[in-house]
Amino acid sequence: MAQRFPIETMPTLVRDFAAYKLTIQGCSQKTVDEYLSDLRLFFKFIYAKRNGVKIPSDFFEGLDISRLDTDFITATTPEEIYDFFIYVSNERSNGPSAKSRKLSAIKAFFKFICQKRRIMEKNPAIDIEAPKKKQSLPKFLSMEESVLLLEAVENDSESKTKERDYAIITLFLNCGMRLSELCGINLNDLDRELRSLRVIGKGNKERIVYLNDACRDALSTYLIIRKSERYYKINTNALFISKQNKRISNKTVQWLVYKYLTLAGLDYKHYSTHKLRHTAATLMYQTGKVDVRVLKEILGHEQLNTTQIYTHVSNKGMQDAIDNNPLANIKRQKKGD
Repeated sequence: MAQRFPIETMPTLVRDFAAYKLTIQGCSQKTVDEYLSDLRLFFKFIYAKRNGVKIPSDFFEGLDISRLDTDFITATTPEEIYDFFIYVSNERSNGPSAKSRKLSAIKAFFKFICQKRRIMEKNPAIDIEAPKKKQSLPKFLSMEESVLLLEAVENDSESKTKERDYAIITLFLNCGMRLSELCGINLNDLDRELRSLRVIGKGNKERIVYLNDACRDALSTYLIIRKSERYYKINTNALFISKQNKRISNKTVQWLVYKYLTLAGLDYKHYSTHKLRHTAATLMYQTGKVDVRVLKEILGHEQLNTTQIYTHVSNKGMQDAIDNNPLANIKRQKKGD
């Protein structure tokens, strides 16, 4: 996660950009913080290059860029942007993903000052291409491993939060929601019959997640405890509560997922909460035969190409395809037959 910097340490134009992203476009604070972190490094680099500051150096790390004015920023050239990416590649060992994120921040910023503020005629970042990423298949639990994980929760006789934890992992495995979405669920986000619930996804976008029998059963069991006298006076509407009687945190959920992966003997695969999201998506697509466009809506993806990573074909599927070739049983006639 990007380091949080006081907004006062940023140039005025960057502050305006951050405010636009937060209030007009509805981006999350996390997304804006990442933009600010990348732009802070970018403008420190530009300032250092133009003023002969050694990179890296203690002076470079402590540069104050808050006073950079409009003239300084609008003088940015494509060549300076290319030099910046050479620097982060060679000196900071940034890979394709990190460089793509930095380029997204730079492109978004200059698009803002060209199209919204209209103080630059030509966007210096518009023709710069993003580095190619290695397309890797998502890691996920098999059906059998998913059952093992649920059984690990069910069989944890020492847990005082077993019903809560079972509901959390059931939602991950069946609905494919994000970690932040799950932690943000409130009691009034559930409908009365537990047929669906409301989550707030990326960019504060609201969507409805439909629940199957497994989810309804797990939630019904947990809600008996959540609505008991033990929690009656708690001043929070959160669905999932921590041992401190507050809304459960991302870190607590990450910890409990790892705990049960360990109990199930699956920790060696280095799975995470996001891998459980991958599991739900992959099992729905491969086993449930869900159309990729429907899967896009379930997962809350903005673009279809993000969802298409789940359309990868398993080895078993390829084997079945070969076995079902109509020529599969046509064999060479042996002499004498």
